[in-house]
Amino acid sequence: MSKQLLLGDEAIAQAALDAGLSGVYAYPGTPSTEITEYIQMAPITTEQNIHNRWCANEKTAMEAALGMSFVGKRALVCMKHVGMNVAADCFVNSAITGVKGGLIVIAADDPSMHSSQNEQDSRFYGDFSLIPMYEPSNQQEAYDMVYSGFEFSEKLGEPILMRMVTRLAHSRSGVERKAQKPQNGISFSEDPRQFILLPGNARKRYKVLLARQDEFIKASEESPYNKYTDGPNKKLGIIACGIGYNYLMENYPEGCEYPVLKIGQYPLPKKQLHQLIDSCDEILVLEDGQPFVEKQLKGYLGIGVKVKGRLDGTLSQDGELNPDSVARAVGKE
Repeated sequence: MSKQLLLGDEAIAQAALDAGLSGVYAYPGTPSTEITEYIQMAPITTEQNIHNRWCANEKTAMEAALGMSFVGKRALVCMKHVGMNVAADCFVNSAITGVKGGLIVIAADDPSMHSSQNEQDSRFYGDFSLIPMYEPSNQQEAYDMVYSGFEFSEKLGEPILMRMVTRLAHSRSGVERKAQKPQNGISFSEDPRQFILLPGNARKRYKVLLARQDEFIKASEESPYNKYTDGPNKKLGIIACGIGYNYLMENYPEGCEYPVLKIGQYPLPKKQLHQLIDSCDEILVLEDGQPFVEKQLKGYLGIGVKVKGRLDGTLSQDGELNPDSVARAVGKE
């Protein structure tokens, strides 16, 4: 397929259209707005009658997309990070109901508050809801994750949360497109009671969700978006999440001297984490936003391995990462 120069937001939108999207529902907010605008302006949207709605708020957008998923169609819902607070009621429940058609929730975070009233990290919502998450490191990954994510969502029967950040949403890169897929036909769940969260149903569904956590971890361990790369200098091991991996490689264009675990899919891949931890004296965590992985790692490891990142002052607790802050963290002049 053709290669196009796309914003991160546009890569998400084009991937959804190429993956057989039937509807996008959103509430506008930088840095997520361009996703829905791109879909609205695309010729295929009119040709194939793809639903595209600005909703009253993020909760109603989430509800509309979930409703479309219940009848087997692929749906996308988009918002910025503070919108996750508004959508949380429906979002958390969607993990319990599950989905029929693929459903991807885009949460565009804004580290450094370029256009926002606070800093939040939407990965906590995905972890709280016990569902898988994506975090791309570049525009091509953003495209690939959405393109394959609908099928992944249908395979698991769960929504997928995809976390973007401003720098990735609003920067451009070449993106290789894949073949156009047709829209799903209408189909229904074999057990429609799963969508009615009376306590008797909800208790059963929650047990099912809890029982599948090992399956989600295995999917992360086998994911192409989580990659362990060995390095000769074992004094430091680096965990680089999302765009943090991009910044790291800007400092090491010829390849990093330290072992690196690139994270693009959650929950955290335990097998690769053990591989890194067993090999290295210290661990540095590079993540844009709050110390989500760092906190889990410290709780997971206990006493023994020193973990550096936002919590110990190696990286600032506020604001976004950039190549210079990553350079200082790894000890480069």
